Amino acid sequence: MILVEGTRIQKVLSENGILSRRKAEEAIAAGRVAVNGHPAVPGQRIDVRRDIVAIDGKRVELRARTRKLYLMLYKPRGWVTTLSDEMGRHCVAQLVQNASERVYPIGRLDKNSEGMLLLTNDGEFANLIMHPSHHVSKTYRVTVGDVDEAALIRLSSGVMLEDGPTQPAQVHVLDKAPGRTVLQIILHEGRNRQVRRMCEAVGLEVARLKRTNIGPLKLGMLAPGKWRELTPAEVGALRNAAAHASPRDAAAPKRGRTC
Repeated sequence: MILVEGTRIQKVLSENGILSRRKAEEAIAAGRVAVNGHPAVPGQRIDVRRDIVAIDGKRVELRARTRKLYLMLYKPRGWVTTLSDEMGRHCVAQLVQNASERVYPIGRLDKNSEGMLLLTNDGEFANLIMHPSHHVSKTYRVTVGDVDEAALIRLSSGVMLEDGPTQPAQVHVLDKAPGRTVLQIILHEGRNRQVRRMCEAVGLEVARLKRTNIGPLKLGMLAPGKWRELTPAEVGALRNAAAHASPRDAAAPKRGRTC
């Protein structure tokens, strides 16, 4: 649906991937946002085809779009989950530059991690998936060294990190050989570099970390650096997973969503 005159400014900023609605409202209240040279007010309606919006004095590019787009990308190791990078590193935006619409990541994967990353131009959908009361499960394939039973119990039961204890996780041994163990770890919360920090807390060094699932979606045979559009059924399945968050998830504190 094309944005038309009279769209609330915080919705426009969210749908263009500039700021979430909450962050947009905070920026407006702080006087950081201007429309046509005048301070914006909460709920102000703008026309992206005509009005000029600036944040902290810098104009932001706004686009009217024809349809909502939902992508699954296999983020390779060595790529950062940003739309641009001042250090000149490879950004995931480069991998989806041929998409029909400008999209932005839902959550993050750190530079040395790989696997499934979702991108969209639908701000409401992104907020639904990322909201702390709607923690959709995430599944990781983690390669570490030798693992004893005590470490597995600690990972499963919850690990004390500097920002508090983690929620219980589902941990399974997928493969085991001398000096090498492959674990499957399923989380129902998201913190900055959580899987790596959990492993470090129990004395394990992560050699490889790959996200294979987000909720009901599987990475499948998608190759590193490639992307595909989600089907309407997959988008609906994600919405349904977010709508049926467990009470444990609903009580989770607000945190970042990088692993």
